[in-house]
Amino acid sequence: MKEIDINRRTFIMKILWGLGGLLGLMTMIPVLGALFAPLFRKTPRAWRAVGKVDEFEIGKTVLVKYENAMPLSWSGLSSESASWLQRNSKEEFTAFAINCTHLGCPVRWEADAEIFLCPCHGGVYNKDGSYAAGPPPHGLNKYPVRIRNNQVEILTSPVPITNIGETES
Repeated sequence: MKEIDINRRTFIMKILWGLGGLLGLMTMIPVLGALFAPLFRKTPRAWRAVGKVDEFEIGKTVLVKYENAMPLSWSGLSSESASWLQRNSKEEFTAFAINCTHLGCPVRWEADAEIFLCPCHGGVYNKDGSYAAGPPPHGLNKYPVRIRNNQVEILTSPVPITNIGETES
């Protein structure tokens, strides 16, 4: 009788260990998915027209608004985004991300001083978007700009806060 109890106990232990392992494996599937999904996900990007070339004055920086690169039907106002657009010459434009590289607060353009200011923590950027002062780790991120059919277009992407994925004009 004693031998049957030992086998029963061993059998139950094996069943419990197997169920525990199965539950552990099932728990790890979403964790691994969350860890590795960014490696395979493409960053949504889209060219957005922001105005005709002759609407922008050479040497001026203006705020331009456009639809986000990946708008969702339910997102409402949050589907809108913006950039600071500078017209450097007849054919050259520079688009800066509107968000500070420190914590993502929106920066504003101070035309008289020709600097970008972040009101949250005192970040300051030069006219060319380079770092000037404060806590930001680097200058403003830039978006590629092109002229197509007399329209200025910006290649939009999700709001960049760090320099990861920073693109050149």
